[in-house]
Amino acid sequence: MNILVRFREIMASNIHAMLDKAEDPEKMIDQYLRNLNNDLGKVKSETATIMAEEQRVQRDLDECVAEMDKMQSYAVKALEAGNEDDARKFLARKSSMSVRETELRNAHAAAASNVVKMREMHDKLTADVKELEERKTLIKGKLAVAKAQERINNIHSSAGSANRSISAFERMEQKANAAYDKANAMAELNVQPKDDIDDLMAKYSTGSTGSGSGVDDELEALKRSLDDK
Repeated sequence: MNILVRFREIMASNIHAMLDKAEDPEKMIDQYLRNLNNDLGKVKSETATIMAEEQRVQRDLDECVAEMDKMQSYAVKALEAGNEDDARKFLARKSSMSVRETELRNAHAAAASNVVKMREMHDKLTADVKELEERKTLIKGKLAVAKAQERINNIHSSAGSANRSISAFERMEQKANAAYDKANAMAELNVQPKDDIDDLMAKYSTGSTGSGSGVDDELEALKRSLDDK
């Protein structure tokens, strides 16, 4: 019965607590089920042994009862033949065999009781393993969802980091634009102011008035000629 101790401990414990301590819950679930299936194999083997023992005791008991019936039959035949002494011997043998019959009946009752207990344990362990196999699928499904959610969380974290990088980039761009505008302003301020005195001097220089001055002289001369008339 000791082979079921670990099974009972596992079934009585909180599987979620065990999973929390596991480095890889999925691998640990598979390992627990391998252990349980190994225990199930041992229980099955032990159950088969006990069932075989019950069948052996049953055969011994049947043979003993058959032998006692035979002694009873021979005792009847001896009496019918008028051989009382022979009948007494057959009955004596039957009586001596009754002790063995009682022992065999007790042994068979115990063996049959053990078979019932082992069958119950075997059937319960089989059902529990089947249930855990089904739960394993659900647990692995939850683990897969958890891993997917973790990846999504990491992506969100990366997206947040990217947004911060974009914001920082934009701030740097604004600083670059400000520096560019400031540099252009400084360049404009550094340009020497234009001196218009040279243009003004050229206006009054000799020969700088061009064809416009000759027309004016001619116009004045025409006016004078008209006045003389």
